Amino acid sequence: MDFRGFVEALVTGFELAGVLALVLGAAWTGVVFARSYFRQPDERPQAYRRLRQGLGRAILVGLELLVAADIIRTVAVDPTFQSVGVLGLIVVVRTFLSWSLEVEVNGRWPWQGAAAAPTGATLDSAL
Repeated sequence: MDFRGFVEALVTGFELAGVLALVLGAAWTGVVFARSYFRQPDERPQAYRRLRQGLGRAILVGLELLVAADIIRTVAVDPTFQSVGVLGLIVVVRTFLSWSLEVEVNGRWPWQGAAAAPTGATLDSAL
């Protein structure tokens, strides 16, 4: 196997990992939501919020892996000015999506510190 073939296989692995992160993360989050939603009717609003957070996290992980695949492909396989420009545009769009999802999942900008939980609070009550 030559270098180009190795890099393409590596990129395919990253892309597969990204898609799996999206699909498996969404499926797992859906199962957890359904279990919580139907077993604990009084906690449905929290179950819905955890569903949105879980889906956001799955999308973030998938996007990061797909960006890594694009970077590897562009830098190692096809480093033309046009491909670098397309990569730059893809990274800008995916970065905007990641930041938007980060705000949606955590309720704050990435550079803001985590809100201090009240003394004695558990992780579930802080979510």
